[in-house]
Amino acid sequence: MEQIFDSHAHYDDEAFQNDRAELLQRLPQLGVCCVINAGASLESSLASARLAEEYPYFYAAAGVHPECVSGIPEDYLATIRHLASLPKAVAIGEIGLDYHFPDMAPKEIQRRIFEEQLSLAAELGLPVIVHDRDAHGDTMEILRRYRPQGVLHCFSGSVEMMREVLSLGMYIGLGGAVTFKNARVPVEVAREVPLDRLLTETDAPYMSPVPFRGKRCDSSMIVYSAAKIAEVRGISSHEVLEAARENACRLFRIPK
Repeated sequence: MEQIFDSHAHYDDEAFQNDRAELLQRLPQLGVCCVINAGASLESSLASARLAEEYPYFYAAAGVHPECVSGIPEDYLATIRHLASLPKAVAIGEIGLDYHFPDMAPKEIQRRIFEEQLSLAAELGLPVIVHDRDAHGDTMEILRRYRPQGVLHCFSGSVEMMREVLSLGMYIGLGGAVTFKNARVPVEVAREVPLDRLLTETDAPYMSPVPFRGKRCDSSMIVYSAAKIAEVRGISSHEVLEAARENACRLFRIPK
């Protein structure tokens, strides 16, 4: 059975409310060996920590997503610091910038919160999980200055941007988007990214790969993304999944 490492999921999401326990007990039987549950808000970061306590194959990341920066308490970093100190916390995330929707939090607030969390990650010696949506320029400018360990999750940039990310020592996270119709750029990135810098992910319950588009995603579906990555690289799915597992264990310092 394959060893599937899902480096980015949100099992605290309400989409799993009705069958969360049943699903999470079943995933190891489907080949899922490890999941990093990424925080999006203070509440979901706490929920991620609780999931990591309950399920042996779960690890947690604590952070505030750019969609959730408006109205957070002034002492939010103290909460993240506490959650990041727990035994199964392995990263600060999901943090970053999102300029997709005009009514999202103001860009200057997003940038400030992103930079504050990058500083905390550097202080704690933890990698970061970075969200970047329609904000490539500002994201890269900030990453050049902070040079964190970590991953650009659900990578949506060009091959040229990927190479700059790699030059900073970071990893590239790829998931269901590589299977989408007309997904030219993600496929180019999947072909060109060095195998030792690739992480597999779902962003569950979102970003389900073909043939599950429009349905709830879970970690077992990584095999479809891995198959597409393997196809464009001319290697086996097993090689993709094994490399991604080793890379994630290395980045997040998780014993294999």
